[in-house]
Amino acid sequence: MLDLAIQGGTLYDGTGAAPRAVSVGVRDGRVVELRDGVFAPHEVREVVDATGRWVTPGFVDLHTHYDAEVEAAPGLTESLRHGVTTVLVGSCSLGTVLSSPLDIADLFTRVEGIPREQVLPLFEARKDWSTPAAYSAHLDGLALGPNVASFLGHSDLRCAVMGLARSVTRGESPTADERARMAQHLRDACDAGFVGLSVNTNFWDKVGGQRHRSRALPAAYASWGEIDALSSIVRDRGRVLQGIPNISAKYDVLLLLWESLGLFRKPLRTTIVSMADVRSNRLIYRVLGWMTRVVNTVLRGDVRFQALPVPFEMFVDGLDAPIFEEIGAGTAALHVEAMAERAELLRDPKYRAWFRREWTSFLKPRVYHRDFRDGRIVGCPDASLVGRTFADVAAERGHDSVDVFLDLCAEHGAALRWFTTIANDRPAHLRNIVAHPDVLLGFSDAGAHLRNMAFYNFALFALRMARDAARDGVSFMSVERAVHRCSGEIAGWLGLDAGTVVVGARADLVVLDPARLDDVDTLEEAPMPEFGGTLRMVRRNDAAVPAVVVNGRVAVRDGVPVAAVGVERGFGRFLAAER
Repeated sequence: MLDLAIQGGTLYDGTGAAPRAVSVGVRDGRVVELRDGVFAPHEVREVVDATGRWVTPGFVDLHTHYDAEVEAAPGLTESLRHGVTTVLVGSCSLGTVLSSPLDIADLFTRVEGIPREQVLPLFEARKDWSTPAAYSAHLDGLALGPNVASFLGHSDLRCAVMGLARSVTRGESPTADERARMAQHLRDACDAGFVGLSVNTNFWDKVGGQRHRSRALPAAYASWGEIDALSSIVRDRGRVLQGIPNISAKYDVLLLLWESLGLFRKPLRTTIVSMADVRSNRLIYRVLGWMTRVVNTVLRGDVRFQALPVPFEMFVDGLDAPIFEEIGAGTAALHVEAMAERAELLRDPKYRAWFRREWTSFLKPRVYHRDFRDGRIVGCPDASLVGRTFADVAAERGHDSVDVFLDLCAEHGAALRWFTTIANDRPAHLRNIVAHPDVLLGFSDAGAHLRNMAFYNFALFALRMARDAARDGVSFMSVERAVHRCSGEIAGWLGLDAGTVVVGARADLVVLDPARLDDVDTLEEAPMPEFGGTLRMVRRNDAAVPAVVVNGRVAVRDGVPVAAVGVERGFGRFLAAER
């Protein structure tokens, strides 16, 4: 007898094959039959009716920062409700595998926009692991919603071996013994099924807390020789290197591409953050796309840029966003936690001159466009400002836009909420990125930047793009290819048992209503009880995804996540990488 049948729908199986009308039979967490007809009532214990709907594999989110949230709320329902059945943690060199709770809180909370006052006591109470094997076992014992796979973070690794103080001090290098210990930890992680190593050379990303506040993350201080030695282990083990280059200068992209080359050695699977049509540089995504084509087709590399199939929109409370870490004056302001002291700094004429000089410089590389004509106020104690751009307010007051922006941040602090679009605002160019053969769709940053952005449902955007392009006669990609890009392609490249609906495959399935894909844009703020009621940006479109199945069990029913109550384990599992 089958445990579950999904019938009446159109199956997109995640391999890129054409869709077909079949029923899916599930037993013991696996797909055991694909039938042209329907299953009889006596053949199955539970039936999900998918009439008029699409049935797809569960989507894979290859770039999240759920490392903290998975401890507080392991259901990870904000991704699960959108059909994501596998998430990866340990991104951007961060992680909770080896470091102490205090170090974890300092490393994570500022750079990822997560409340430190919630994260520190959470790990002080719950962290009882200190090795990769113990961490994978810990994850597997949680009441997980989706499956979880993990990278080992280089900052976590350096901090645990060198100590946080030395690891964030310029000029300090690991000793020979410390390098050997880092190498062994990485080998242990590969043995435990970790996907690979994540590294980060971006000096934007800052340490929080008070001990070493505003230093860059530990991985940013590593020599390339150190990174190369660790990358060799990843290559030998057939695993994946995730790289975050210096996002402003971008020169580290060349070093990451070099690591991947396979002319005289085995190629290293390398995924880089990220390819986007940024408004500050309309040429860069084309250059990156051309470079990866050369590396992968001529130089025998295996590089994939991560990319979002979504306009990159950001909401900001005052100055609290990573874009301000791009300039020294922004970091100086964010270094000051107390809002009254920060306001005093923002009003200082010398500080303003420094901020203006860096903000308006065209010589320094930039990611954020810094155009106050595209900074629209959406919340403010002064209701007369809501709905207007900073440039509009500056014109009315007869002042410079930079001065008006700093004035409002000083006056209202985090109560000043505004909105901007950083990248992917041109549909035709976004389609070029999404269709690029050397791209993996993802980089949602789910679980991080809680007040800034909401890309939990990125896969639904990709499917809508494909559906609308077919409807409008635009040459782009088929729906079956879009499904493949969000599921089987990612899982197969990472070496994870996920992403397809074929006989014998893991039964991670999504039932979605194509007619409701028009409803995936609406933003709202939802409280997070597990993080003290913090409001985070979400897009709730439950009618678009009426059902989600994880490991053969219905985890979302009628668009609402099902609580894993009264069961020994959750729906998801720790997924070990295989190659």
